[in-house]
Amino acid sequence: MIQITEFKSLMDLLQKFSEEKICIEHLEAIRWNGNVVSPFDASSKVYKCAGFKYKCKNTGKYFNVRTGTIFEDTKVPLQKWFAAIYIVNSHKKGISSHQLAKDIAITQKSAWFLLHRIRYAFDHENFKKTFNDVVQADESFFGGKNKNRHADKKVEKSQGRAHKDKTAVLGLLEYGHVSLTVIPNTQAETMRPIIKAQVAKGAILVSDEYDPYVWLRGHCFHVVVNHSHGQYVNGAFHTNSIEGFWSQFKRGVYGIYHSVSRKHLHRYCAEFAYRYNTRTAKDPARFNYCLTGIDKRLTYKELINNE
Repeated sequence: MIQITEFKSLMDLLQKFSEEKICIEHLEAIRWNGNVVSPFDASSKVYKCAGFKYKCKNTGKYFNVRTGTIFEDTKVPLQKWFAAIYIVNSHKKGISSHQLAKDIAITQKSAWFLLHRIRYAFDHENFKKTFNDVVQADESFFGGKNKNRHADKKVEKSQGRAHKDKTAVLGLLEYGHVSLTVIPNTQAETMRPIIKAQVAKGAILVSDEYDPYVWLRGHCFHVVVNHSHGQYVNGAFHTNSIEGFWSQFKRGVYGIYHSVSRKHLHRYCAEFAYRYNTRTAKDPARFNYCLTGIDKRLTYKELINNE
């Protein structure tokens, strides 16, 4: 077992990862743990080359620890990447690209791209789970309030669960672990497959009286908390935890980012869900845990693609 470097603060991190070589060794320890695997052919034998490079025998291709990860082809030093990951993890409501650019001395455009790649890493299968006990379900909507718009920009019939001018997000929470899914609407045919895929058959689903949840009774034991009649606790069951998460999420969005686009909302969901799900862990542990989900790549072209 390779020893993983530990640290106690951002200053400690910068001192311990003072050179690119040290950063690479730390990344190799977490990603491969002494057993280098080719990203081109996992079954291939690997030859070690100079300069922290490796060669895949079966394909003849060269690679390094950054290949196939969010760090691939980056010109930003790993020390700055590590600092950014640490900051995003430790700032409870996130950090804007303008502020991060100042903090680690890169351009705002680079900081924006870097932050989105970190959010992309947060949305990794390593950090997801199947809910199988008491699950709270609720939806929330992101977008400007109609009452705050100028008269010629108001959207008709946009109240309640309407999604004409807002984006809906479905949230599931079990014992402090939350999962968020951006959805095009809150109709039953949209929500039910998502819930069935994430909530095990026979689990207890707690929600308000909205119809799409009621129709899941054949899959889950359903408990209704009837908010329309002033009920907020039904025996031992409630939806207060997921509603509290929405409050925290929205304060972070409005306070730090001010607004987020419909196109990128799912990545902000991944950021806030990851930070919430790892909130009881110490910052170094959250940092290292994040590095276990970096093995996928997001290019700038993919990020700005409007399709």
